[in-house]
Amino acid sequence: MHSDTPNSKFFQQQYTPAFVSRWDELINWEGREEAENGFFEEILSEARAHEVLDIACGTGYHAVTLTLSGFNVTGSDGSAQMIIKAKENANAHGVGCINFRESEWAELSRSFPGGPQFDAIICLGNAFTHLFEEGDRIQALEEIHSLLRPDGIAIIDQRNYDALLDKGYSSKHEFYYLGDTIDVHPSFIREDKVQLEYNYTDGDTHSLSLYPIHQ
Repeated sequence: MHSDTPNSKFFQQQYTPAFVSRWDELINWEGREEAENGFFEEILSEARAHEVLDIACGTGYHAVTLTLSGFNVTGSDGSAQMIIKAKENANAHGVGCINFRESEWAELSRSFPGGPQFDAIICLGNAFTHLFEEGDRIQALEEIHSLLRPDGIAIIDQRNYDALLDKGYSSKHEFYYLGDTIDVHPSFIREDKVQLEYNYTDGDTHSLSLYPIHQ
């Protein structure tokens, strides 16, 4: 590890109020819904999941859309700014009943006491790669497992870092970053760290540091 390896709380500094306020501009909810085309709803339905915990809920996209599809969703995020925005979005979409809580992955069982209570736990949007230390990733997985009911499922997605490291960055922005007022590209790529730059057309710039987990 390099001396500049971020700790498990570094992401909280990167999700500034200014960045969070523009996150939905980056995501483009309508475009995202069209691109996913019910992908996660189908997986959860096949698993007969009803109680769902989204532990990287961000501004609430999946918590809101899954709730509107009939799932009972709870949202959590380690960023207080994201939770504030998620509540605003839930209210705007008529599902203000969603329970959102600020919680880090290492403390999930403390935030949601009572043991196994969810049929599915999802961690989407490449969020798991905010953890740079293997010990932190193992602890997070243990916390996830502790809250899953028997036969429950965990869904974690991430970028194809093997392809990124081998072939460089390439994205058509057809599935995740769908906003048309922003350019996303890595400022540097190495075996233990990738830094993505988010450049809006009006000159606003933000960055995220991520750990490239290999297969």
